[in-house]
Amino acid sequence: MIPTPKNSPYIKLRLFNQSIALLLSKNVLWTLLVLSLSILCLIVLSINIGSYQLSTFQVFDILLNQPEDVASDNIIWLFRFPRTLCAALVGAMMALSGAALQNVTRNTLADPSLVGISQGAALMVVSSMILFPDLDQSWRSLLAFSGSILVALLILVLSHSNKSSKPVRFILLGIGISAFLSAITTAFLTYGDIYRASAALAWLAGSIDAANWQDVSILSASALVLIPLLVLCSRAMGALRFGEQSAVCLGTRIHSTKYLLIGCSVALAATATSIVGPIGFIGLIAPHAARRLCRSSVVAHLLLSALLGALLVLAADLAGRSLIAPSQIPAGILTQIIGVPAFLYLLLKQKAHSAI
Repeated sequence: MIPTPKNSPYIKLRLFNQSIALLLSKNVLWTLLVLSLSILCLIVLSINIGSYQLSTFQVFDILLNQPEDVASDNIIWLFRFPRTLCAALVGAMMALSGAALQNVTRNTLADPSLVGISQGAALMVVSSMILFPDLDQSWRSLLAFSGSILVALLILVLSHSNKSSKPVRFILLGIGISAFLSAITTAFLTYGDIYRASAALAWLAGSIDAANWQDVSILSASALVLIPLLVLCSRAMGALRFGEQSAVCLGTRIHSTKYLLIGCSVALAATATSIVGPIGFIGLIAPHAARRLCRSSVVAHLLLSALLGALLVLAADLAGRSLIAPSQIPAGILTQIIGVPAFLYLLLKQKAHSAI
C-alpha cells in the first residue's frame, strides 16, 4: 500500500513488484461493497426460497451448525447452496469473459453469446450428447473449450484486415457464424434421438437447477486459475484501450497479450457454458453496467463486472424459481429476455455516435 494525501479520493495499491498497480477511488470501493452485500443478500434469499420454506435463522443455523432436521440440512447442502454458488460463479465468469473480449477487440458490443463463442461450445456439447450419449460428462469442459476456441480463432482470422480492424466487421461475422452454428445445433436436435435431444434441449435452456458440488468445484478451480491471469494482464489491458500503436509504444507485447486475453475469455465462457448451458448477454450487460456505475481502472472494472454478472445470474435464477412456482424458468431464458433489448439499445446508441 502506498500512502496518499489525506483528502485524496483515491487509494493506491501495488503488488508483486508492481505487476499489479491499482488506483481505486473511494466511490469504487463503496460500489464494490454495496454489490458484495447485495450478492450476499441474494444468496441468503435464494437458499430461503423454495417449495420447502426456511427462515433466515434456520439457514444460518444449518450453514454454521449441524441441525437435527436432516431434511432441511439435505435441501440446503445438496440442492440450494451448490445451485446458488454455481449461479454466482457462472455469472461472474461470463461477465469477465465479456469484459476481456471487449477489451482485446476494442468493441463494446462483443459478447461470448453474441459472436458465436458460446454457440461453438454448445454445438460441441450437444453433438456429443446426441452422437455419443455414453460419453462421460467430464469431457464437456474440454469439448466446450475446443468449440469456443475454434470459433474465436475463425472470427479473428476472417475479421482481420491489413488496412483496418473494424469493430462492426467483427460483430457481423460473429452474428453470422453464431446463426450458422445454431442452425447445425438445431439440426442435431431435430434429427437426433428424441430422448437424447430432450436432454440436450434442457441443457441448452441454460438451467442451473441440476447444479451440484462437482460443478461448483470445476467452476471454482477454473476461476482461481483464469481470474488472476486477467488481473496480471490489467496493465496491458489498460494500454490496449489507447489502441495497438499506443500500446506498443508503452512497451506492451501486443500479440502475446491478445492471445492470452482471448484464451482467458474463451476458457471462462466455455467452462461456464459446459456446466449450465448457454447463459446469454451477461458478458454484454455486466461490463456496460460497470462502466455506468462509476469510472474505474481496468482491475476495478473487472471486479465490478464480475460482481454485477454474479448478481444478474443470481437474480435471474431466483426469479425463474419464483415467478411461476412450482414450475421453473431457466435462467438462460430470462437473461436473453433482458439481454436482447439491452443489445438493441446499445447498438442504436453506438449508431448515433458513429457511422456504421
